Amino acid sequence: MSRFRKLSHVVWHCEYHIVWVPKYRYRVLKDRVGFDAEMIRKYVKFQEKIEKDLES
Repeated sequence: MSRFRKLSHVVWHCEYHIVWVPKYRYRVLKDRVGFDAEMIRKYVKFQEKIEKDLES
């Protein structure tokens, strides 16, 4: 099976999907889980900035 999926109008590759629900985030993401989620978010943002800088 190809790692890319496609339909008649689009081709995509999705490794993971993160959904943020702001209204309830404070109840779900707390203590160590919240800290880890925030560190992952910052790391992904940093990686995207590096990739963008390398492209330009």
